[in-house]
Amino acid sequence: MPVPLLEGLDELASGGGSLLARLHGRLRKAILDGALAPGGALPASRRLAEDIGLSRNTVEAVYDQLEAEGFIERRHGSGSFVSANLPERELAPAGALGHGRAAVPAAALSRRGELMARPYGREEAPAGRAFVPSVPALDLFPRQLWARLLARAARAPGPDHLIAGDRAGFRPLREAIAAYVGSTRAVACAPEQVVVLTSSQQAIELTCRILTDPGDRVWHEDPGYRASAATFPAAGAEVVPVPVDGEGIDVAEGIRRAPDARLVYVTPSHQYPTGVVMSLPRRLQLLAWAARSGAFIIEDDYDSEFRFEGRPLAALQGLDEAGRVVYVGTFNKLLFPALRLAYLIAPPDLVEHFVAARALVDGHTSTLPQAALADFIREGHLGTHLRHMRTVYEERRQALVEAVARLDGRLTLGPIDGGMHACAYLPEGRDDVAIAEAARRLGVELRPLSRLYFGPGRPGFILGFAAPRPAEIRSAVERIAKLL
Repeated sequence: MPVPLLEGLDELASGGGSLLARLHGRLRKAILDGALAPGGALPASRRLAEDIGLSRNTVEAVYDQLEAEGFIERRHGSGSFVSANLPERELAPAGALGHGRAAVPAAALSRRGELMARPYGREEAPAGRAFVPSVPALDLFPRQLWARLLARAARAPGPDHLIAGDRAGFRPLREAIAAYVGSTRAVACAPEQVVVLTSSQQAIELTCRILTDPGDRVWHEDPGYRASAATFPAAGAEVVPVPVDGEGIDVAEGIRRAPDARLVYVTPSHQYPTGVVMSLPRRLQLLAWAARSGAFIIEDDYDSEFRFEGRPLAALQGLDEAGRVVYVGTFNKLLFPALRLAYLIAPPDLVEHFVAARALVDGHTSTLPQAALADFIREGHLGTHLRHMRTVYEERRQALVEAVARLDGRLTLGPIDGGMHACAYLPEGRDDVAIAEAARRLGVELRPLSRLYFGPGRPGFILGFAAPRPAEIRSAVERIAKLL
């Protein structure tokens, strides 16, 4: 083996992973990159082991693995040689193997693939940091109780929880969800209308697949939720931005812009991001237009459980007599994001179509967490937890209101009567993107409001107040004040 290929091999003992895996990867890369030519001889296992300070058994095991994979040939009495017919060499251009693999050209993607691969603005950040939106108080979730419920589900007699589950979801959970949304959100549904999914995003995407064809137009709130706004074009639909005012989505403007729209996406109980509640006249106007035109409505009811002022709001779906509303809810924001349990409630005539389409996409949701969540709801734990969280979030909301009030108008909060985030506005002309980048360097997460508009929009931020404690909220606002 040429001397340069030995450089760095003596550092294998300090790397990550097993010694065998690290040596295997290093030699495999040298072969694939062409540094070891086809037919070239490898050093004897004893010599290589001495040169790099590993045991001969380790080197022998690596050589055996490379031989089994077809990278080398071992000839009794002659030694080990790089194979003349290397795997992968015919499958990739020269210089594109190993760590230097070439990216797939954009032309290889379908139009749908290009749209799905396009980033839509989701940013990763520490979950408990102020002010990451849509993250609950994870430290207050009753984890020991949840562990007991999961263990109980796993110990259930018989194999029912271990085989393929119901495509629509675990029946006891569907019953529990129907009872829960009926009593708390005035949603009118039977358990048969509930389809259990992994996220509200999956529910939106599935609805779009079922109810739109390429070229169909979809109303979308402006400003609005970026993930949903990215979903519709990826399915071939045309998004029509419809402005939001103090009463919610402007239905008359939506009709003017796209009277033939097939689908409408709204967050009526707590508009994302502004926090506006859709007025009753607007709700009735939207439902009447949908019934006349044959359009459907996706009602994303993502955090309406947390209402701090006034009476709890009834869902838009409860007013729907024509079967035009697909209601979407999630437990990932209520309990913890890794739960991956959400649901949609389909109009009765569409249930079978949703279930069949869901089965085609990914079969069914894991049964064990569904069984645990069903017990969590039926035994009253969900109600107890949400009541506790309302008290906690009200305290944190008040801490945010008081802290922002001390900024003397440099930042102004929008409606904050409910939910887990507030919309905060900057004076016109300020650069919310630049301020957010500077705030991140100070350990504060600010999501720029201007990025949630389809065109030029108001500068400001989305401030998630559910996860950080009051002291953390006050400290974060003080750091923001230095930037304003």
